[in-house]
Amino acid sequence: MAESSAAAGVSAPRVLERRIGLWSAIAIVIGSTIGSGIFRSPAGIADKLPGPLPMLSVWVVGGVFAICGALTLAELASALPKTGGVYVFCREAWGDVTGFLFGWGQLVMIRAASLGAISITFAEYSFRVMGRNPQAAEEVMNVRWTAVAAIAATGLFNIVGVRASSVVVNVTVLAKYGGLLFIVLVALLIGLPQTGGNFTPALPAGSITTAAFGLALVSTLWAFDGWADLAYNAGEVKDPQRNLPRALIGGTILVLIIYLAANVAYLAVLPVEEIRQSKLVAADVAKKVIGSSGELLVSVTVMLSTFGTLNAVLLTSPRVFFAMAEDKLFFPIFAKVHPTRGTPWIAIALVAALGAAFVLLGTFESLADAFVTGFLPFYALAVAAIFRLRGRPGYNPSFRVPLYPFVPLLFVASVLFLLGNAIIQPSSRMSTLAVLGVVAAGVPVYYLFVRKRVTA
Repeated sequence: MAESSAAAGVSAPRVLERRIGLWSAIAIVIGSTIGSGIFRSPAGIADKLPGPLPMLSVWVVGGVFAICGALTLAELASALPKTGGVYVFCREAWGDVTGFLFGWGQLVMIRAASLGAISITFAEYSFRVMGRNPQAAEEVMNVRWTAVAAIAATGLFNIVGVRASSVVVNVTVLAKYGGLLFIVLVALLIGLPQTGGNFTPALPAGSITTAAFGLALVSTLWAFDGWADLAYNAGEVKDPQRNLPRALIGGTILVLIIYLAANVAYLAVLPVEEIRQSKLVAADVAKKVIGSSGELLVSVTVMLSTFGTLNAVLLTSPRVFFAMAEDKLFFPIFAKVHPTRGTPWIAIALVAALGAAFVLLGTFESLADAFVTGFLPFYALAVAAIFRLRGRPGYNPSFRVPLYPFVPLLFVASVLFLLGNAIIQPSSRMSTLAVLGVVAAGVPVYYLFVRKRVTA
């Protein structure tokens, strides 16, 4: 098609170019991951696991989970450095139906729920910086419209170009990582000597059960999510066989380190009971240690963090719809690249619009839980793809998973446990089944409306 267009004197359609270097790739991993979770999830985790040791252990387990996934996807991405990431791995290993279902889940719920949850946190901290109470009844819709504006702004950055978006990612990554490091240092150097810490008793009676640990782990995985997002941009990363594994693994390890340090810092200043009640725990820690100036600084840090994550999500996730459209699994218009900016601008606009709609419909907690539940099956399928693809001719990764097959098997087993636990528990059963039902609804959609286009 490109050749015939050129012969007719018409410019060939633009394709996505490899413009993302190693540092920007690492920044995308960190920027996609560190968002609202580390600032919002500790309250819910402390409520389910009200003890220092259970609280810290669930973060360790979540980190191991993410690293096992990152190691596996590093191999897959180095072998298949194509735009689309998890979508590509699922489609290559399990076929068109699975690839379409992943995109369907992203379209109707998963990615929009993620944007909604992150943008709400951005808006809440923005109001806190302005001295307004984001939880006040009269501010509820103002918070949500502020969240919509943030999504619109970051969508515009990404339409303008990959380089412009990468600059925003790089700057905000330095701000958010530095802000978390500041909280850690202040809490340990100033707060800990004053409080003596809140690490005992380490394991209060009744503070941990298998069911509660599983539900808390879901909240932890919300905070860790983003470790796989760079793979969506694999078709735009320079020297992908070298840079994709380094960025996926290195970025995930850096996130795990700062997350563990942040939770130790929280416990150094606040007892578990206060963490359970704190929706904005990082700001509360800083306020207790150094007063209102610390609270303001941390609130600004969280604003930058969540704004940067919004930008990173809109840099990565629209590539799924772009790749699907190229494979005839989605409307062709979403495969269009802007003639001067070189970005999949229609796909970006779609994701931004869906995120804005979800902001106006759901709360942070409902959006975060829906995102994790909807995404887990596809993470498992993407990681399990390694068992199908390793034996295929032409599969030649530049990086291979250490301790294979234990690492991917541990990841898949963990997903099965989490989903099974969520279905068993009365408190989460209906919401989990509802989310999985929405994803499964994509099967008849595929066979009724998509299959003919693919086989044509």
